[in-house]
Amino acid sequence: MNILILGSGGREHAFALKIAQSKLSDKLYVAPGNSGTQNIAKNISININDFNEVKKTVLELNIEMVIVGPEDPLVNGIHDFFADDSEINSIIVIGPKQMAAKLEGSKDFAKEFLMRHNIPTAAYATFTKQNLNEGYEFLSSLRPPYVLKADGLAAGKGVLILESLQDAKSQLREMLIGEKFGEASSKVVIEEFLDGIELSCFVITDGENYKILPTAKDYKRIGEGETGLNTGGMGAISPVPFANKSLLSKIEKTIIRPTMDGLKKDNIEYQGFIFIGLINVNNEPKVIEYNVRMGDPETEAVFPRIQNDFVEIFQSFKNKTLDEINIKIDERASATVVLVSGGYPNKYKKGLKITGIDEVINSTVYHAGSIQKGKDIYTNGGRVLAVTSFGNNFKDALNNSYQSASKINFEGMYYRKDLGFDL
Repeated sequence: MNILILGSGGREHAFALKIAQSKLSDKLYVAPGNSGTQNIAKNISININDFNEVKKTVLELNIEMVIVGPEDPLVNGIHDFFADDSEINSIIVIGPKQMAAKLEGSKDFAKEFLMRHNIPTAAYATFTKQNLNEGYEFLSSLRPPYVLKADGLAAGKGVLILESLQDAKSQLREMLIGEKFGEASSKVVIEEFLDGIELSCFVITDGENYKILPTAKDYKRIGEGETGLNTGGMGAISPVPFANKSLLSKIEKTIIRPTMDGLKKDNIEYQGFIFIGLINVNNEPKVIEYNVRMGDPETEAVFPRIQNDFVEIFQSFKNKTLDEINIKIDERASATVVLVSGGYPNKYKKGLKITGIDEVINSTVYHAGSIQKGKDIYTNGGRVLAVTSFGNNFKDALNNSYQSASKINFEGMYYRKDLGFDL
């Protein structure tokens, strides 16, 4: 079958590597792709949020399956677009419809869903510029630190955690009145701060059945010790060492199953991945957020551990037979280290030559913000590469990734050397 993957990051390179290994995959395309996908698939330069352009491409290339990597097309309704068009509605789309995608597209929608279905999460309230003063009052009723979340999509950077009440009030005004995150912060969710350790849980569903994938933990901040600005993610490990059988059982019972049942009760069609961001508070898991796709860089740590044919998994969506597939997991730990451009997540240079990738032998190098010109590869984004390795435990896996990362070089290259410090 001919397959199209939408997206251009490390996540999409990880998808492409798995799909390329499938005996069911004939021709593989990635739009727009990067220097990594270019060597295992054909990159197509199209705007993935222009659905008519996507449709034209799909028809020209006889595509039978579309895998949606990032959240934007899902929140914008690409699955609905396919389902409502008789020329393309037989194509399998991996990713939820627009109503389901609101779980990521609107923090307020997600919190209402959590509360409605009694799924453990932080107490919250939502504010707009019309009731800014009530927002100030709500902040005054909380204890520091203060958590402010832009309601809409803000590329993973719309969450602020602030220590002082004055800063929290100032930032709330900046988000609502100053449009700090544009349209995304026209509504702001204020939450109580939960003190614990975070982990990510991944579920795949055909709309009827679900399978739980390996856990992961990512590291969002640019600085060591989880300091500095938020990024799209500086690295990840899988599995999470503290996620023992007892905690995993509690997560399924109190969070995953109620989430799946809640979707059915609310008549929300859901097909694809559900990424549940959790925090473990004194061995009680609570939901921080939902994402409606795989995470990045968590995908680069989780996917290598899944030994199944991914196309076979996705094909099961057609007849809702995911329950018949046994997900096979590599028991080894994996660790991903993200190499970023100097200055990221603020201003950074592009077009810097990358060397040393071909010297990496015992790790997988996933390409993200990179581009190939001739035989050479150059930087083309903030998060440039992700290096993933296996190990007997997360420390071994991290050491292997750090050894491989040290062989790669480009001007200003930076990566965190303390991943796993909190474990």
